[in-house]
Amino acid sequence: MFRDSLATVKQRLKQKISIGTGDNKAMTKAMRAHANFAEYTPIGLLLMVMAELQGAPIWAVHFLGVLLVVGRFMHAYGFGHTPQIIPLRKYGTILTFSMLLLAAIANIGHAIF
Repeated sequence: MFRDSLATVKQRLKQKISIGTGDNKAMTKAMRAHANFAEYTPIGLLLMVMAELQGAPIWAVHFLGVLLVVGRFMHAYGFGHTPQIIPLRKYGTILTFSMLLLAAIANIGHAIF
């Protein structure tokens, strides 16, 4: 996230855009990379907290955390690079969604049983 924030600030300074995107492709790309992180990471962290509070083994919580961190890093790097590195974006998205799905199913399963 810090990298994405810095990229957004850097583009704002470089392009002299204080708010919005100014219809600038580089600014839009920097903002979307940052926003994408902000859209998926909080729900992943909440699911991890819920798993830990329900007594999930520490290795499971760490595994979920690794999936989330690696997935978000891969996606951000692939998306932020010019030209985009599509396989990194793709596999980063797959890891992130896998983490979210696995954590959600585990939390629901633990709550039911």
